[in-house]
This record gives sequence, C-alpha cells and structure tokens, in this order.
Amino acid sequence: MGLSDQVFEVMCPECGTMMTIDPVTRSIVGHKAPPKKRMFEDFGEAAKAARDADARRDSIFAQSVEAQKNKDDVLAKKFAEAVKKAKESPLTERPLRDFDLD
Repeated sequence: MGLSDQVFEVMCPECGTMMTIDPVTRSIVGHKAPPKKRMFEDFGEAAKAARDADARRDSIFAQSVEAQKNKDDVLAKKFAEAVKKAKESPLTERPLRDFDLD
C-alpha cells in the first residue's frame, strides 16, 4: 500500500468535524463530530436550528443516493482493471487444490 492509498483525516473549518477520507474511493469512511457547545436562547432559535438540521439531513441523503448511483460504475471499473491485470500476468503454474496436498 503506497502513501496515496492511506486514509487521511481532514477537519471541516466551519463545524470542526474530523472526517476520515479514503483516497481510493474518494469517500468519507468515518467522522467524529466536535462536542456540542450550543445552547438555545429561545424557541425561535431552536426551531431555526431544527430546520437547518432537516436541510442538512436532506443534503446528506441526496449525496448518499448519488454515491449509490455511482457505485455500480466504480465497481465495474475496478472489475475491468482486475481483469486487465489478470490478462497481463497469466498464471504460469496450476493452483493447488485440496486433494493435491494429500
């Protein structure tokens, strides 16, 4: 595994969340939210925060749907690369079978 295959962490400058990124799949594989420091002064502020959370949740869901749409393409490309690699370096000897070991 080269350096470019290693997961790495990035901190969001806006919210402070630490996200773990996989450079191969270019996706977030983990996150750690910062401790919550907010206390709401009034009901209006709490309602606005709830609406913002709903919008953020909808955005995350839309991103998830897009990722699932692209998942088949990513897997097909990975499979094509594996087939190409297998054709470039064919097996020179037969693989061992269980009864060959007896």
